[in-house]
Amino acid sequence: MERLAEIHERASSLGVPTRWLSLEEGRRREPDVRAREGILESERTGIVDSHALMLHLLGAFEDLGGDVALRSPVTRIEPLDGGEGGYRIYIGAFSSSSSEEPTAITAETLVNSAGHGACAINNMVLPASRHRTPYYAKGTYFSYSAPSPRPSTLIYPAPSPSAGGLGTHLTLDLAGRLRFGPDLEWVSSDRDLTPQPRRLHAAVREISTYLPAVRGPALAPDYCGVRPKLAPQAAVAEGAAFQDFVVRVEEGRSGFVNLLGIESPGLTSA
Repeated sequence: MERLAEIHERASSLGVPTRWLSLEEGRRREPDVRAREGILESERTGIVDSHALMLHLLGAFEDLGGDVALRSPVTRIEPLDGGEGGYRIYIGAFSSSSSEEPTAITAETLVNSAGHGACAINNMVLPASRHRTPYYAKGTYFSYSAPSPRPSTLIYPAPSPSAGGLGTHLTLDLAGRLRFGPDLEWVSSDRDLTPQPRRLHAAVREISTYLPAVRGPALAPDYCGVRPKLAPQAAVAEGAAFQDFVVRVEEGRSGFVNLLGIESPGLTSA
């Protein structure tokens, strides 16, 4: 309840409407969901088609004169006069076997929104004392094939202070398909995207805390994602080491806008 109250207070301070539901109303609306102490509802939370959103943003960018260069890895960045003269960006060939010479372009402003590559870009621009080490939190989603229980809304367990994520929650897609996830597993690579059946037992145990009638045999590993973390095993909103959504112009690097630790809510908040 303390964690829910903190979320409610924070949301109110930001002008985001949330409201308390009585346990009776919660049972009436979602009889399969178990809430022991309290329910906080975010009435305006929704879902989006992420692929359609990205295509829309791409089209809007190109309509404004933007160019998109895919399969063009940045290999080196040279600040010119500490950034006052812009940034020379070296782009290598996508294939390591290519004999092409790297291409260089110069930009007055450089925005580092490279996702899992953001720490690498940061380290190309800033001195060694300000380098960042990336950490990777893998999350597996689980599909659900049973006809029941089938809640009709997104369900998030109350955050645990010791967790590194928001818990294995219940989510719906635009076709109405139900999934659970993501769980959390610390991995050494952002390319570790293979679902592991061994994660299923712990997921069933966690889901059962708020959906007791969930049918374990109807759950199956579906797909994975990896969240970019700035500290190892950093808990959600817990502790001095926790950082996310670091967005700033870096001192001594005019025109360099750094975006670090943009985790999964980054797509939502876009």
